[in-house]
Parts: sequence; structure tokens; C-alpha cells
Amino acid sequence: MKKYLLLLAVLCTSITFAQTITSKQEEASVAQYELLKKVNEYYPDITLSKSVTNFYADGNIIDSQQDFDLRGTKFSSYKLGIEPGNKKVKFDYVSTETGHVYGDVTIFNGNALRTTFNEKTNQIDVSLNGKSVYLKKL
Repeated sequence: MKKYLLLLAVLCTSITFAQTITSKQEEASVAQYELLKKVNEYYPDITLSKSVTNFYADGNIIDSQQDFDLRGTKFSSYKLGIEPGNKKVKFDYVSTETGHVYGDVTIFNGNALRTTFNEKTNQIDVSLNGKSVYLKKL
């Protein structure tokens, strides 16, 4: 009997905390676009676009991503995400020229701090406002 009560309690608890997640393709908010513009100013390989797909959980943005038409570009994959709070941009792209490159750019006290991982060259690069401050080959 205890097992059934425990199972019932777990089911009721998980149903209570279930969230409805929806997505909408829409124009970037002012804060999102300002973040992208600031990042693109120092790191032009991070594409500037006004269109984003926002993911909502119970009416609040939990993630934002951009989709790109890769035809005619050097990229075979290009993903860009904006974290809630509009302080960090995550990127992940693949090209024959650079290989698989991923990382993030965080805005901190008005500065753009970028951490990049390059699988082709086995390098970690940390840059501040477009200038490399730490480079390590693994």
C-alpha cells in the first residue's frame, strides 16, 4: 500500500510542476538586438540578425535562438543562442575553413568577454573586446 501511495504522490507532484513550452519566431527585442549588436561590434563572425526564435515556458522566455539560411555560405552548421537576461550569446558553427568552433560571449561591465573552443586546431582562446588575452593549444 505504501508503494501505491508513494507512486501517487510522485505522479501528482510531477503533474503540478509541468510547464507548457512554446516557441515563436519573432523580431528580436530591443535588449536582445542591443546584445547582438554589441557582440557583433567586437566579433563580426557572430552574425547580426533581427529575427529570433524565442522559447517560452509559462509566458517567460527561457531560451532564444537564431536560424540561418546557410546556402552560399562557408558554414555547414551555424547555431546562435541568447540566454535569458540578455548578457550571454552562445555560438556553435562548423566550416571547412575553421572546423568545429563553439563558445560564448558574455557582456560584463560593458566589456565583451569571449571564450572560444576550436576542435580543428585544439585551441582555447579567451578574448576581451576583440583582442586575445589568453590562447592555449591543448
